[in-house]
Parts: sequence; C-alpha cells; structure tokens
Amino acid sequence: MVTARRLFSTSHSSVDSKEMKKFQPLAHKWWDEEGEYSALHSMNDIRVPFIRDTLLSMSSNYHLGSPLSGLKILDVGCGGGLLSEPLGRLGASVTGIDPLEDNIRTADQHKSFDPVLAKRIQYKSSSLEEIVEESMETFDVIVASEVVEHVADLEMFIKCCSQVLKPEGSLFITTINKTQLSYVLGIVVAEKIMGIVPEGTHEWEKFVPPEELERLLESNGFLVKTVNGMLYNPLSGSWSWVESTSVNYAMHAVKSAARGQSNLTEALSEMEKEPSSATAGTAV
Repeated sequence: MVTARRLFSTSHSSVDSKEMKKFQPLAHKWWDEEGEYSALHSMNDIRVPFIRDTLLSMSSNYHLGSPLSGLKILDVGCGGGLLSEPLGRLGASVTGIDPLEDNIRTADQHKSFDPVLAKRIQYKSSSLEEIVEESMETFDVIVASEVVEHVADLEMFIKCCSQVLKPEGSLFITTINKTQLSYVLGIVVAEKIMGIVPEGTHEWEKFVPPEELERLLESNGFLVKTVNGMLYNPLSGSWSWVESTSVNYAMHAVKSAARGQSNLTEALSEMEKEPSSATAGTAV
C-alpha cells in the first residue's frame, strides 16, 4: 500500500483552494440557526429521518433509543458537524472529515458540550483520499450532503467513497440538479435576491443531474436504490419531499458485495495516467 499512500496523499489532493476560500470566513457560523447555514439546519428535518429510516429498513437489529448503534458512518465534508451530531445522537459512531481546519475546530468545540457526542464522534481535518489511506472498506455508511456540487472530479470522488465503504454499505448524497430551474432558484433567488446562502456559494456548471450521478455510481459498483426530490420553502424556512428532482434531490445507493480491492488498483492506474483533483468536501 506504499504506492497507494504516496499517490493519494501527494499527486491527487481532493482539496480545491477556491472552495476553501469560499467557506473560510464562515467557519465560526455553522451553529447559527438563523445565519448563512440556516437552510442546512432545517434540512436535517428531512435528511436525518431519510438516512435513519432507510438504514433501519435494511437491518433486522433495532436498538431502542439508539437505532443506529453499531454503525460506523463517515460524514464527508462535515463542516461544523450539523449532520454528524444528529447521527451520533441516534447511536452511530461517526467520523466527520473536512479539509478546512477551522470547520473542524468549530465542530470539535460544539460536540464537546455533549459528553455522549464527544465519545461517539471524531472529527479530522483531512481530504477524502487520506481517509482512503487509513480506512479501506471500514465504514458501513457514507453521507455526502451538499458536497458533490463542489468537487472538481466527481468520478474520483465516487471511487474514493467506494474504497472506504464496506461491501453492501450505503452511500447517501444530497445535491442540486443542473436545470434552468435550479439556476433560477438555487443561484438567482437563493444567492442574489434572498441571500439564503452567500453569493458565490454555488457554480451552476458544477451542479449534477441525477442521471449523471446514477451513471457514475453504477459504473463504480453501486446500485442506486432511491432518488427523491427535495424542495426548500424560503418563506417558512422548511424542506419537504416532492416528486420533482428538478432542483434539489437525495439519493441512496448501495455498494455491490462483489467489488473489492481490484477497484483500488484500477483507480490508482487511472490516476497515474491522468492526474486530477476530486475536490472539496465542505458542505453547503
């Protein structure tokens, strides 16, 4: 694994400096429920039950009061820990990673207020590739919520997720579709008119159609199980599930039991041919 370690840790950083600069000034504001991340706070009302109920439907074990007990979850692009904490409260053992050290400091400080969470959650300022180095097929679940629209090389990001996920493990993604409507609502209205998120947070060119994401997942050993549309109401500040995936959507995919170590060799081979970066996991 020396070759893998060298390749992942030097030639192919997943960190995009432009994305880092966007989020650096906001690192201390993650837990302000009325601030720049208010929409992510309210998103927990639907994304946490979606993750919880999906995982419970796949398991015969149920721990009263701690339904996710025994599960190891990786929260990629965890930011200040807005999703890591509720998953920890449900009993999971959570590792949150983010390339921005100030985000991790905020997350660590906030979890320290709750002794239970302090034991269940660990945060690391690191890239996804550094987790690949340490954690081949380690996690039962990966969540990447409001992250993939910030990565430069989406396929490499998916490959890295596959490497650290156990066979038959679950991957949960929430992101934004690439449509005219998502441009109007996600950028013009949300950023320029209403200021729901800071202007410049998103680039429409990096939004990901669900068909493209599904194709990438299935070509890398995942089976997509669920695609649900999501809608944010800026007047009420709440999210709801909708049939349409034309703006926001959530996806659940399961890694095939047949994929294994061969994927790492394949990924490393491709990276040696064509250096690229799979960026950033800061959630917004």
